[in-house]
Amino acid sequence: MAHEETPEDSTLVEIERAALKRRPRWLSRNVWTLSWVSLLQDAASDMLYPLLPVLLNSILGAPAIVVGLVESLAEGAAATTKLASAHLNKYMPRKVMVFIGYAAATVGKVIIALAGVWPVVLIGRVVDRLGKGLRSAPRDAILFVGSDKTDRGKVIGFHRSADTLGAVIGPALALGLLAIFNNDVRTVLWISVIPGVVATLLVLLVRDSEVRGRTKAERRSAWAARKADIQHDIAEAQADPMHVPVNEVVPKRQKFGGKLPANLDRLIIVLSIFAVFNFPDALLLLHLTQEGWSAAAVVGAYLLFNVSYALLSFPAGLLADRVHPARVYVIGLVCFAVAYGGLALTTNTVASLLLVVIYGGFAAANDTVGKSWAAKLAPEKLQLVAQARLQGFAGYGILVAGLWAGALWVLGPGLGVVPLLISAVVGLAAAVAVAIMGPRLNPTPTARR
Repeated sequence: MAHEETPEDSTLVEIERAALKRRPRWLSRNVWTLSWVSLLQDAASDMLYPLLPVLLNSILGAPAIVVGLVESLAEGAAATTKLASAHLNKYMPRKVMVFIGYAAATVGKVIIALAGVWPVVLIGRVVDRLGKGLRSAPRDAILFVGSDKTDRGKVIGFHRSADTLGAVIGPALALGLLAIFNNDVRTVLWISVIPGVVATLLVLLVRDSEVRGRTKAERRSAWAARKADIQHDIAEAQADPMHVPVNEVVPKRQKFGGKLPANLDRLIIVLSIFAVFNFPDALLLLHLTQEGWSAAAVVGAYLLFNVSYALLSFPAGLLADRVHPARVYVIGLVCFAVAYGGLALTTNTVASLLLVVIYGGFAAANDTVGKSWAAKLAPEKLQLVAQARLQGFAGYGILVAGLWAGALWVLGPGLGVVPLLISAVVGLAAAVAVAIMGPRLNPTPTARR
């Protein structure tokens, strides 16, 4: 007997159709879920992050070079796991890597909350960043699944906006908790663990239709069989002059990761060189701390930075889908130069806060435009490899930046003025270089210029 449609059935169908019409095609279930995951994780991380310079410098007595060392080694750990993530994907699914990465970040926060000396903070930060490195590239690869290349700026822009909204919520919570608990930094550090746990559990809702590659043993066996077939074909050709072999060259084993397009390699090189002068934000916060700003004021400045970052991320991605990404990235580099140079030259509180807002423009362009640009240049099967290399090499650049900036922090008038000025000059030079070279790195045939 045929099922007769009831009014209730019709209502449900209409609701589903309306929901589909309301949600843009690029805003998939995974984009939505992972955006919530990142929002919660960044809320956790950014309750803690602006308090790290205070914890290290004011509570544990560590000098500026130690702050730079801690953040540099943490970025190095993240960069290493980002680069290795494409290789690790041969042994575990992307979703598992993302889950372990978020779990490790939560464990790192627990270690920092327990720290009584700065080396323990270093261990906690390294564990946290190892988790970030493990999850970042596979998470971004999952985000792009099923999306058109012309929509990838919007995808990463939406995700970065949600991510940075968490970075707004985190410092705001930290400010409120500092007021409630009479500036007890330790209590805030412990509370920051809670949203990290929730974010980790939400990863379980992600669906990844990843087509797993062959295992190492399967690839070795296939390569050996291919080699044997060709050698047999060559032998037959030698015995029978009328026989034409399919291929007279024994194939080499394919190198790990696959070969990226030349224009993408050039983009990664340029952004990685610039990263050597983009030192960790913890040193910018230390600069404000050493100018006499209170812990609450430093957290407030970081909150303002994240508000700017969150509000500008999606527009930056949307704009990068409409014009060449190089144009948007150049604007970000100019914001970087203005912010670093301005912070070096002013002690005025209002001016410093305005420069922090401008710096949010650079962060939005660097993350959103950089990642979506690489995603547009990369073949579909090499999305994870592209993101791993881009983020990994940039992480190594920030590692180097933290070391040299921390070492030069006390030169001249101190307070990091010399490193800030050096980076500002390099930022302007990088803007010129990207403006000249960038248009040659055409992301898609349909990119409008």
